[in-house]
This record gives sequence, structure tokens and C-alpha cells, in this order.
Amino acid sequence: MEKRVMTDSKRRRALTVASALLGGVLVLTACDSGTADGSAESSKKSQAAEVDKAAAKDASEAQISIAPKNGATNASINNAAKVTVSKGTLTQVTLATSDGQEVKGTLAADGKSWQPDAQLERSTMYKVSATAKDSKGREAHENISFTTVSPDNSFIGNFTPEDGSTVGVGMPVSINFNKPITDRKAVQAGITVTSSSGQEVAGHWFSSQRFDLRPENYWQGGSTVTLKLDLDGVEGADGVYGVQQKTVTFKVGRNQVSTVDVAAHTMTVTRDGKTVKTIPISAGSSANPTYNGQMVISEKYKETRMNGDTVGFGGEYDIKDVPHAMRLSTSGTFIHGNYWGGRSIFGSVNTSHGCVGLADVKGAGDSNQPGAWFYNNSLVGDLVIVKNSPDKTITADNGLNGWNMNWAEWKAGSAR
Repeated sequence: MEKRVMTDSKRRRALTVASALLGGVLVLTACDSGTADGSAESSKKSQAAEVDKAAAKDASEAQISIAPKNGATNASINNAAKVTVSKGTLTQVTLATSDGQEVKGTLAADGKSWQPDAQLERSTMYKVSATAKDSKGREAHENISFTTVSPDNSFIGNFTPEDGSTVGVGMPVSINFNKPITDRKAVQAGITVTSSSGQEVAGHWFSSQRFDLRPENYWQGGSTVTLKLDLDGVEGADGVYGVQQKTVTFKVGRNQVSTVDVAAHTMTVTRDGKTVKTIPISAGSSANPTYNGQMVISEKYKETRMNGDTVGFGGEYDIKDVPHAMRLSTSGTFIHGNYWGGRSIFGSVNTSHGCVGLADVKGAGDSNQPGAWFYNNSLVGDLVIVKNSPDKTITADNGLNGWNMNWAEWKAGSAR
């Protein structure tokens, strides 16, 4: 579920943009929304909020806290990744680097805290996933990521996708630098992306710290893509040098594209050009419409928390066990399972705060539910295209969504 505000001033307060999007960032999530004009739209918004409040009443009382804050880029190598809980006990905590190497840690005897056993590495992105239960056995989940502090005279680029992964045809190579790059031409010269398909690949600088690369059209299904970082000794800014010398390869899976028709309340899933399933959906209400455009699944969580605090709506809702959630934007757009809405809404009415909802059950344990089916049949990097929504088209830098730029615009952002 998603809360987005159409006015510029509210949208600026609502957006939570994590610089470490690339490994799976910004997990304290909520749906973003548009604004409403008139009493009828205000009433719709109020009704949607009441639905969320009702779901939150049965949510776990356990409150998980993780230090540092999600998206931190200069975290301590000695004190980061400490997890605590109040009104409950921790049942599982995992800490791993962005390439999947797990870090051992110790859970306190009383189940109230967890911390890694050894000092963390410098200049490394880590992901923390924690689960806790309250006195009634209800689960709460928290997922964050952070990057540890790097030496003052060096920079690194945190990249996605991961080495050895298999991704959807829409997955760009996206690199977030931990320091601003002033000599973009020199740094770009040290980065190459090639594909076994032979597709031309071009880069686009969204900012001094984000550089994405993609072909003109989606990757060819079944191809292999290679990223080479030859940045060791490259001066990216005055007195700041690269330290990476790395080759990364990833596979592109089958070509799956899912098209959400907001007006028809349906999502049509095609695989290699053939329709494999049509799923009834409930998208953003008229007061809180869903973005139009091409959106790439950037993260997948079997269950996660969606908290109105993260988009400026403190206390309005806090659902800690949203099932089968897949991120589509940095600002909080998700496609996810919905167990709190009546079954009649799917395929007939748009009720969310901007997310795309699929029928599901609490606990994410029924594989026959539409939400579970889509989650189990989707890859990070798959495309979800939204059309016929009253909202605008999502911006290219809001998530991994550069496909919303045409090829000429994309190449214009290159430093070459």
C-alpha cells in the first residue's frame, strides 16, 4: 500500500530517497499518494486511512530498531548493525554483504538484542533483516541496508545487480558512488558494460553519485551481461581516487513484462511474448493514484513493514507484515499482496494509496493466492508497466526506471 502526495511541497516532505537503493534499500516503506480536491475526494482518502488503521490494530506490538538508519553511507565499522527490540523478542537476524556473504552475530540470552561478532569491513554495503514476535506470537519484520565508512581519499561504487545473479530483462546496471564525482568522464571511462547479445549499451548520469547503464531496448532474454570496473587509481574528484578493480557477470532470464491497466483493474502477465496470466488488481484510488510508466522490480520481500512515518504521515498506519512486496520506486511504490481489503475490490475498484495490490492472505503462506503467484513468478529486474492512471509518468530516477527516457535523452546524459 502506498501514500503519495500530488503537490510539490508535500511530495518533497514525503519522499525518502535512499542513496543505497542499489542493493535493496529503503525498506521502512509506505505507499505514496496524490492530493485530493473537494470533500468527496477527502472522504475517499479518509476511508482508505480507516482501512489501514483497522489492519494495523492486529499488527504485532514488537518494535524493532536497527542502527544505523536505513541508507546510511558512512556507518561505523565497529558499532553498525546493532539490532534491538521492545515489546517482543528477536527470533531471527541476518547480516550480509550486498553480494550475499553472511556475517556471524550473537543474539542476547534475553532475545532483546543482536550484534555482529567481528568488526565490519570498510566501504562495504550490508543488509540487515530482522524478525521479532510479541507476546501473542505476532511477527514484525524490519529490513535495512547501509554502507560503512570509507577512507577519505578513496571512492567506491556500489552496484546492482549482484555478481552471478539472474535478473529480468528490464534490469539496468546501476552504480551509486559513495562520494560525489566531479570528473565524470574519467570515471565513466573506467566502467564498461557488454552483453552477449551484442546490444549497444550507454550510460546516463542522474547525479554526481549515480550512474546507470542500459541498452536502447530491454535486454535480450537468455543473454549474459558483463560489468567491468577498472577504477583503481582513477581520480574521480580532487584528491579522491578509485579503489575497485572488479568484473561482474549476471544472467538475463526469460522476458516477462506485466501490464497494469488501472482503469480495467487488471494486470496482464506476458512471458516471451505470450500471455500467461491475467490477475485482478486494485491500484491507487482517485485521491492517491498510481504512477504511470515503466517500472522495474528492484527488491522482493516475502513480508515487510509499511509505515506511514516514512512518507510524512506519522501514525496514520503501520502494517508490519505486508505479504509478497516488490518495490517499483524509491519513493514507495510497491506491487504487493493485500489481506486486509475485501476480495470484492480486486478487479473492480481502486482503493490503495498508490501501490498495486493483489489478493493475498496474512502470513504469506498460501501459494495459491494471486499475490503469492506473482511474487513466486517474478524476478528482480522484471518490468511492470502501469497505464490508464490519472497520475503522471514516474520520473526516470525514481527507482531503476530509466526506461521512461527515450534513447536520445538517455545518451545525452553520458559524459563521453
